[in-house]
This record gives sequence, structure tokens and C-alpha cells, in this order.
Amino acid sequence: MSIFDLPTKATGQSFPQFHKREREGGESSCASVVEGKYFFRLSLSLRWFKTRAEMTSASGNATGLEILLSTLKSSHDVQSTLSILQILDELLSAGTVKRIRYMISKGGSEALLHTLINMTRIFPPNYDVLLPLMHLIVKVGQRDKRFGQKAQEIGAINETLNLLKHSLPQPKYVTPCLWVLKIYASSVVTGTTLGKSGITRLLFKLISPYTTRNTKAVRAAIEALSALLKSKWNCRKAVDNGYIHKLLKVYQDWHQRDTQNKFISIHKALLNCIKNITNIQIGKEAFLQADGMRVLLRASQAYGTSAGLQPVVKLATQVMRKCHPKQPLPLFTVRSCYSFVLPNAADSHPLDLPNTVPQEVIAMKDDDEDQDDEDDIGNEEPAYNEDDDDLETDLTRLRPNPQLDRPMEELKQYERLCPELIGYFQNLDTTSDEQNRGWDNVSGSAFFTTSASQRHKNPRQWQKGIIAEDLPTLHSSIGYRKTHQISSGSSDSGEESDSKWLTEHSPGQDSSRIPIGPSGGCTLNPSKHKIKKMHQCMQRPNANSSKTCIQNVIGEDRSHFLSQSWSIDSEQNGQDAGCKLLEMRREMVPFHDPYVYTTMAEKTKSASDYKTLAFPDYWGHISPLYQEPLTSQWSGHQRDKIFEDIQRLVGPGDTLNKIVFDVENLPLVTSEDDNSLKFYSNFESGNLRKAIQIRKYEYDLIMNADINTDLQHQWFYFKLSGMKAGIPYRFNIINCEKTNSQFNYGMQPVMYSVHEALCGRPHWVRAGSDIYYYKNHYCRYSAAARGQKEMSFYTLTFTVTFLHSKDVCYLAYHYPYTYSTLLTHLHLLEESLNPDQVYFRHQMLCSTLGGNRCPVITITASPGSQREELHQFWNRQYVVLTARVHPGESNASWVMKGTLEFLVSNDPIASSLRDSYIFKIIPMLNPDGVINGCHRCSLSGEDLNRQWSEPKPDLHPTIYHTKGLLSYMRSIGKTPLVYCDYHGHSRKKNVFIYGCSLKETLWQARSSVDTATLKEDIGYRTIPKVLDKISPAFAMNRCCFLVQKSREATARVVVWREIGVLRSYTMESTYCGCDQGKYNGLQLGTRELEEIGAKFCTGLLKLKKEEWSCSKQLITEDDTVLDFDNELQNDRHMTHSDGSVDDEPLCPEEIDYDTDNCTDEDDDSIDLAAELELSSGDELELDKK
Repeated sequence: MSIFDLPTKATGQSFPQFHKREREGGESSCASVVEGKYFFRLSLSLRWFKTRAEMTSASGNATGLEILLSTLKSSHDVQSTLSILQILDELLSAGTVKRIRYMISKGGSEALLHTLINMTRIFPPNYDVLLPLMHLIVKVGQRDKRFGQKAQEIGAINETLNLLKHSLPQPKYVTPCLWVLKIYASSVVTGTTLGKSGITRLLFKLISPYTTRNTKAVRAAIEALSALLKSKWNCRKAVDNGYIHKLLKVYQDWHQRDTQNKFISIHKALLNCIKNITNIQIGKEAFLQADGMRVLLRASQAYGTSAGLQPVVKLATQVMRKCHPKQPLPLFTVRSCYSFVLPNAADSHPLDLPNTVPQEVIAMKDDDEDQDDEDDIGNEEPAYNEDDDDLETDLTRLRPNPQLDRPMEELKQYERLCPELIGYFQNLDTTSDEQNRGWDNVSGSAFFTTSASQRHKNPRQWQKGIIAEDLPTLHSSIGYRKTHQISSGSSDSGEESDSKWLTEHSPGQDSSRIPIGPSGGCTLNPSKHKIKKMHQCMQRPNANSSKTCIQNVIGEDRSHFLSQSWSIDSEQNGQDAGCKLLEMRREMVPFHDPYVYTTMAEKTKSASDYKTLAFPDYWGHISPLYQEPLTSQWSGHQRDKIFEDIQRLVGPGDTLNKIVFDVENLPLVTSEDDNSLKFYSNFESGNLRKAIQIRKYEYDLIMNADINTDLQHQWFYFKLSGMKAGIPYRFNIINCEKTNSQFNYGMQPVMYSVHEALCGRPHWVRAGSDIYYYKNHYCRYSAAARGQKEMSFYTLTFTVTFLHSKDVCYLAYHYPYTYSTLLTHLHLLEESLNPDQVYFRHQMLCSTLGGNRCPVITITASPGSQREELHQFWNRQYVVLTARVHPGESNASWVMKGTLEFLVSNDPIASSLRDSYIFKIIPMLNPDGVINGCHRCSLSGEDLNRQWSEPKPDLHPTIYHTKGLLSYMRSIGKTPLVYCDYHGHSRKKNVFIYGCSLKETLWQARSSVDTATLKEDIGYRTIPKVLDKISPAFAMNRCCFLVQKSREATARVVVWREIGVLRSYTMESTYCGCDQGKYNGLQLGTRELEEIGAKFCTGLLKLKKEEWSCSKQLITEDDTVLDFDNELQNDRHMTHSDGSVDDEPLCPEEIDYDTDNCTDEDDDSIDLAAELELSSGDELELDKK
């Protein structure tokens, strides 16, 4: 019986059988191949075995590979060891990484290390066996994460160091020793042990300035040093010995003299050394003191855009960004510059923390960075999947459990919000209608005795009537930080009557919620004084006053626009230009009127008590006829922007750092010859806190935080003027918070030009080039001082080239849609309706914390007078739609605008919808946030979409009463058929829906619950599936129906769980554009957003089987579209592309994050055979210093 006939323990098959399996099974049988291949050659090389009995004994309880490794481990014979090494090398070279890992699992690492010890004890060293042995050690050690620890435990460290010293100065023998040391140092603890042995000093002697001799040995020494410097102990010693300066000097020498870039691997290895040494604070400080920022910046800029050099540039950029000193924003505090004293909490106003770097925070940060290396031992655990853990798996919480959260007696107050269900409408008292005109107004002559002629009186008479009446004067507890606080004594005479009206008509009104007079703390003056000149021109609408009105809105004298825009001779300019502009403007923008808008704006109450209107909101917007494509980014341009930012630190004398706008210190005095841009944001929905001129045509901009918070920096909206045409201006918004943005994937901000608007093109258009979004060096240290995680800020940079000199332009994150715009739209929409066809009722849900009114709209078809028609009217199902709970998501308002206009239109689909459903619509759940330019929160400083579980009437009135209305509808047997909350999404493209599914959540969570026994109505997928067919912007593959614990207080989950609405959705519309369908490659404008709102309504028809025939003009798919049973079963075996239902989940798209702090990347594979192919046999030159 020969050795290759010996059976293995695993299968009992001989070598020929293994060889056959390898041919048939390929890589799948690699384990068997390792055990059987080359056994015949092994038998020839092991003839020195004394007897067959010894061989049989060795193989009795071991596999073939284990016999091989055991023999290698115990062998002291050079020839037999060399033969086994050759066999192992052939085995590993012929296979894949799987073979190496299989060998490691069988003790291959230990066998090689024991062999190294055995062979190094032979003197003089026999390099014929040591070189292939070290070759295998490098090959296997790269795949064994514990190789360094094993070497230390076995005792191979000292033997390797002795071999290295003995091999000097011969590069052929030194190079493999250095690579082996690099493998050892992959363990931080082992690297620390090596450093304490003094090897670091030796490696520095091997690293030389630029040379063309022995470059592979030089590279190996640098790579070994880089691995050793992953140990913080070694880093501290390197800094103490001044090695950071030497590394920079050597790197600079190689960069300057390696003009052909032949030794890029050495450049990269030196940068890795610098990267690792700067992982500790004293390393960063030494790097800065050695002028490392300037060295790396100049070198990186010199590399250019060559693709082969980009890995080096990327690494250098990471080092510079990591070492750039962290700074607070140039603000006293990052907290909002406006404050709001919450009801019953005047004494608990949060304390402002200065936006400086607390010394204790720095000390704590340094301690964390300089921890002992033993803390890094257990970092090989697999990553923890938080998304899967966040999925709800408790069946008691996953099953919808409708229940009331308040007594029935309290719910009865919401009866007034459902007048369509009360009695016979023709018998209602007409006086109540007259009392509530405007805010509790109904358009329906079939229900009220008021005539249609009265409802459609002359618009100018209506405007005069509104202007003549007392404006709402309800006080709020808003105060302006660092300025005088307005007393309550300055209110007008209408205060008492208006407050009484609100008290009588607000559901659940608590008099303590909205303090009035001295008891209310700091109060806001009524807004009657706002824009007085504009008020005068509205009351006397002649030519001169119209012109003055426009000038007041623009904010400066731009009268030359009038003549330039309409070619009116100079004598007529002062007579009719203003009137002509306004009259022509009314014909251009439907459902918008500057007169009505101004009146509505007078009623709003804001923290800043703004006194001007933004021209785009006053004048109006119409979508341009063209669609705007996604922008493209050029490779390397983002890095160029980062280099310009780093240049500020390297050359501070090149920057101006001139404050040109500060909302807390207005007005700023400027000289007549000042050519800086002029900024302004003190208008409705405006948000710009500070503007700093950095260079002649570059500005840093800082957004204001949401009121009563120091968070939520995303929404911006501001005016600028004083520009020059044809000059590229760079704007850097430096306090963005989100880690990613669609600005990196083709999104642009929007711009509105007053010049263009007065020329007949009142468009918000996408604008800007060179748009990039990246992490910067600003941090929020106040959070760290309170024990919270330190947060980094991000920069949005873009360049705008203006078309007209001395224009007045507005820039915004997205298409603005203000609260006053909504009120204007609702009024004009109502005025345009035929009450015989459309039942349109505009009521007030409640008043907000700031004293603004939250509207609720009812839309349905007007019933006839016959009993059967009334019966059908009362049995219509409800659909409830809400929007704008997050103020910065203005796209949600544009979608809602499309919904409202479609529902009241003459479209046959809309008519069918009105005949089938009663729509309850709350178009703006957070008016205060919208008015004050917040991004996500209300005046309470909280995200209202996280308060639905337990809303408080005094802090979250709009959520409290919306939930109360839904609860009331359920309590009377009118549970809505559909609930949908409109949102915007900043990190994904397309339009998609989040819903709730018990089974899909359990499947995604891999729950052990037997879902086959659970029953679930799959109708929640109907509307998304239909939208996927009829809406070009909708993407079904982005929809998600999972229920997460962290989202249990959102509207979608609470309405599904507590109200019992199966089809409870959040519909997300992108700020950016689409990557599929008809709009692929295009950004969405307001026209497309409004289309989405209309298409959502169309999708509702699929829920009424008797109405399917009416919808065939738009939905032509056959019934297989709704065959969801099979589809759901298939979904169980699908991997959900988006397991998160966060409003802003991580973007799945690829992004060049050169700006992030350094992260360890997998080292390049080491091919030791190639490294040993030296071009010369010269000796290494040791640095004697």
C-alpha cells in the first residue's frame, strides 16, 4: 500500500478518485483536492520514512493535508522541508483564496511558523529553504487575521528579527523578512511588541531618500513601518523621535525627483505611514508643525488628474482633511437666533452653549485616541445590522389595534369639522355660514340659502372687504433673541374679538395654550403695520402706487426694470407701468394674486416679525415649458474644491473673511464702493443666518437652525443683489448636517430672477454648476459638551453665473411654497368653483403655537335633493390627505397643490372621485415651521412626525387635533379608506411610498413566526402598483412596507395601528429627479410635482370596483395588475432593496467620499515572488543617523 493509496478520514477515497472529483467539481471540491492532489509526488519526496507502519500510524486519524502539515511542522531536514513547501506552494497557487483559508483552518499558519523557527536555528541560514518558506508565510498570513498573535505565541518574532539583522545588508534576503514583519504587525498588539524591540529605529535607517537602487527593499521597509504605526504606542514613539518630519521630507524628495512617477507604490506607502501616525492627536499636531498641510497640498495639486495617480491623491486628501484643525462655526451659538417660549415653560428656556471648543472635550477626545492598543484586539467581530434589529417583531404591536386615545365626549368637538354628515343641508341656518365666511366658508348653494351670485361677487369688493376688517391679533409667545421683546400693550383694538372667535371655534381650546396680554410673556405685535406702503397702494390701486408696491417688495429701487421689460417710454413709466405689470401678471399665474397674497401675508405671525415679502412669493411662479436635466459632475472637481478650502489654512492671507450679512446684527454698514453681494432673508420662509465673503467672488453661507433647537440645517431661502453679469460666484453653505445628498447626483438649487420675472418669465429654475456636497472641518462641540456625539458639518458648494448685472435674485434649496401662498391658493381656488358641482368647505382645524390658523379642506360632489342622493352622499368613504409636517419639504406642498386642483377640476376622473369619496385635506400640518424657515421642527423644537403616539394639545396642536379628527371619524363608523402623508426626500430619486405590512416585516426580520397562519389584507399594495403604471415619476421598486420600532410614532404607523387604516402611507417625492421611466435623467419641476398629486388621486379609483370602467381612459391594464397574492408570495423570497423606512435613509448610490476621515482599507495583495525580482545585487545603504 503506497502513500497515495492511503484513504482520507473524510471520504475514504484515494488520490485518483480525488483527482477525478477535481476535474468534475472544479473549485467546489477544493477541500478534497487539497487533501488528495500531489500525493504521488509526496511519496517520492518522503522516502526517508523508516517504515510503512510509521506512515500508517501517522495517517490513521488525520486527513492528507494534516499529515502534510504535521510532517512539515516536525521536520528538521532541509530537503524534505523544501519538498513539502514546493507542494504546498503548487497547491495554493493552483487554487483560489478558499484553498488558503482551508489550509489555515487545518493549522497551516502554525505549521509554517514552527518551520520558520526550525530553519532559522540552522547556522548559517539556508536561504534556499527560507525564501520559499517566507513566500508561503506572506501568502498565508495575509488571509489569517490572527497570524501576528500566533507568531508571538509560538515565539517566531525574535527568530525573524534575528534573521533580518543577519541578512543585512543584502536586499534579496532583507526584503522577504520585511514583508513577514508587515504580516506580523497586522496585529496591533504584536506590532506594539515589535516596536518595543527597537525595530522601528532599524526600519527608519532602511528608508532612504529618492534612489533607483534597491527600491523594492525600500518599499518593503516603508510598508512594514506603516503596519507598525497602526499601534498607538509606536505612533507616540515616532512623534517623540521626530519621525513625522523625516517622513514628510522623504515623501517630498520622492515626489519631486520621481518625475516619471515610476515608484507610486513608494509614494503611497509613505502616505500610509503619515496617515497612521496622525491617527493620534499629537501626531496631527506634529504634522501641522512640520508644515505637512502645505507639503501634501502642493504635491497633490502637482499630480494632476492622471488616473494612475488618483489613489495617491486620494490618500493625501484624506490625511489633510483628517489633520485639518476642527473648528466651531463662526457663530456664538449654533442654536437658532430666534426663540419661542413654550406654554407653561417660561422658566425652563434652554441655556445657550457657546459654540467654542471646551477644553474638557478636547481632553476626553485625546484620551480616547491614545488608549492602549489592547483595546483594539476584539475588533474582528462581524458588523451589526441595526436595520434588521429595528424591525418590529412583536405581534401584539404589529397587529393593528384600533383604540381611542381620549374620551368620546372630547371627540364630539370634531363634529363641526364634518358638517357634511349632520342633518339635511338645505335646513341649515344661514347665519352660521355668514359668521364663518372666509375661514369656515362653504361653496354649495344646494346646502345653504346664500345665492351663487353672492358667493361670486367681484374680487375687488372682496379684497376691500378683507382689507377693511380687523386682522387677527392673537398673540403668541414668540420673542426675538438679543433684541427688544415687544410688549402686549401695543396690540390693536381687534384683539379681544379675534381671540374670542378663536376660542369659540378651536377644538379643544385651552386658554393657557395661547397666552394673551401680560400673562403671555413676551408677545408678538399684530402685523397690521407690516408693509404699510403696500397696503396703501392696494386700497388705491392706481399706476403710481402699483409701481411703488413692486419696489417695496423688491426691497430697493429697481424702477429701471419697468422700462427695460416692457418697452414703455419714460413719460409713461410712472403712470401705467406698475398697473400693466400687475394686470399681465394675473393672466400668467393661475390661482395667484399679489393683492390677495399681501393680505394673507398680513395675517401671519413670525418669530422675526418680517416686514417685507419675497418677490417670488408676491409675484408668483409658473413652471417653465422645458424640463431641466440632471447635472453631471466631473472627476476631480470635488477634490479641487476641497483643495481650495485647505488653501485657506495654508495661506490665510489670501482670504477676506468679511461678514457681509448677519441676521442678528442688521443692518450692516457698507461703503458706497463696496462691490460685495448684498444678502437678505428676513421674509416668510427665509433662512440665511450669516454670509461671509471669503474671496472676491466666493462666499460662505450659514443657515439658521430650527427654532428652539441647534439642529436641522438644510433649508435655505434668501435674496441677493449687487451681482455682475457673466462672473461665476461660488457659494459654500457650510453647516449642512446630512451625510449624503442628491446634490452629489445631479440635483441643483433653484433660483428666481426679478429681472426675468418682469420680462414675463416668472420662473423658479434650477441653477448652479460645480455642485458638490462633502464633509468639512466644522464641528458642533456644544453637543459633545452635553455628552452627545460630536457632529461634523458638511459643505454644499455651487457656482452661479448671473445673466444680468444689478439684478435681484433669490436662491433656495427647493421650490418655495409659503403659508401665505397656501392661503392665497385656497381662497382663489374656492372663488373659481361652481358650487352646484363641487362641495368645497374651508375650515380651521386649530390655531398653532405661533397663533397661525391651520386650515382643513373638505372636497366632494354636491348631492342632489332626493333622499337616495343624500343617502349616497352620507355613505361615501373618506380619504384623508396631509402634507408639510416637515417645513423644509416644500415639494410636498406642490404635490398637494396638484391634488387640490385636480380634485376640483372638470376632469371626468376628478368628477368620479368626488362622487365616490369625501376628501378631508390638511395641506399644511406645520404652518409655524414653514413661516419661520425651519426645515423639520415646529416652534416646540420637535419633529411633529414623531409625536403621533402621544401628541400634546399645548405643544403639538395640529397633530393632536388631526389625530382627534381621525379618531372621531373611526368612532362614528367612518374610518378612512386611505390616509396619505405627503413628504419630500433628499437622498433618493423618484417618487415612492412607505406603507405598513405585518407579513413583510416578519419576513424581512427573518422572524420564526409562522406567517402562513396569519391573515393580512394585501390591499395596501393596490395604490402603489397602480401609481407604478400611471405615474412616470413613481418607482415601485423603491417602495417599502416595513414597520420599524424607531418609526412607531410617525403618522403612517400610528394611523395604521391605532386608527385601523389599512392603506396608511407616507408618499415621498424626491427633491432631485428620476433615474427611470419617462423622466429618466431629468429633475422634477413644479409641473411634475403637481402631476404626482393628480396621479395619486387617479390611483384611488382602483379601490372602487364599480368605478373601474370610468378609469379605463387612464388605466388600461387588465386584472393581472391586481393579482397581488402571487406577487406577495414572490416578495417573501426577494431581498428588499430598502430595509429602512427612515425619512432619510442612507443613499445606496456610489459616491466619491474623498472628504471623509480616513478609514482602513484592505491592503493590496503582496506578491513576494515579484518583489524578489531585483534588478541588481547592490547592498542596502543604511542611514547612520
